[in-house]
Amino acid sequence: MDPNYKFFILVSLFAYALGSLATSVWAGKLFHGIDIREHGSGNAGATNTIRVLGWTTGIPVLLIDIGKGWLAASLPALLKLAPPGSAELINMQIITGMIAIVGHVFPVFAGFKGGKGVASTFGVLLSLNPLVTLLCMAVFLVILLITGYVSISSISAGIAFPLISLVFFESHSLMFAIFSILIALALIITHKKNINRLLKGEENRFIWKKRDSS
Repeated sequence: MDPNYKFFILVSLFAYALGSLATSVWAGKLFHGIDIREHGSGNAGATNTIRVLGWTTGIPVLLIDIGKGWLAASLPALLKLAPPGSAELINMQIITGMIAIVGHVFPVFAGFKGGKGVASTFGVLLSLNPLVTLLCMAVFLVILLITGYVSISSISAGIAFPLISLVFFESHSLMFAIFSILIALALIITHKKNINRLLKGEENRFIWKKRDSS
C-alpha cells in the first residue's frame, strides 16, 4: 500500500475523533449541569443548544461544530496528500469530511448519540467549495426568515447544494457529484422527525431572543 494511503487511514481516524467532539453535550454538562439530549428537541446540536441554553453557550457550540467539519475536510489538503485541485484530493477531502459528519451523528465520546450534523456538514462544504456553501447559507437564512423553521431551512439548503454545484463547481470528481446528492438526502432523512412534526403542526419555530437567565 502507498505510504500516503496508510497515512490517510490515520488521518481518517483523526477526522472521526474530530467529529466525535460532543461540544453541545459537554457544554451543557460543564456550564449548566444538564444533558442537552434530555431537553428541548433532544438533539445534541447547536440549534437545540441555543434554544435551551441560550446564545452565549449555543454560538460557541455552533462555531466549533462548523470548525471541526472544516478541519476534517481540509486535512488532506493541509497535509498535501494529493496534488492541489486534483480529483484524488477532492475525493480524500470528501471521505474525511463524511467521516467527521458520521462522528458528529454517532460520537464515540458521547455514547454514539449525537446531533444531526448540519453545522459540521456546513464546515465540510465550506472547505470543499466556499462559494457554493455561502450561497447555500444564503438560502438557509432566507428560508429561516420566511418560515422561522430551522428544519425547513436546513433541508432547503441541503437540496440547493447539488443544484448550485452543477453551475458553480467544476470538478472531474464523480465522488463529489454523488456526495452532493447524498448530503441532500441525508439532511432529509435526519430531519424525518421534524418533517413529521411539521405535518402535524407541532414543530417549534426558532425564537430570536436571548434565554432568560432567571
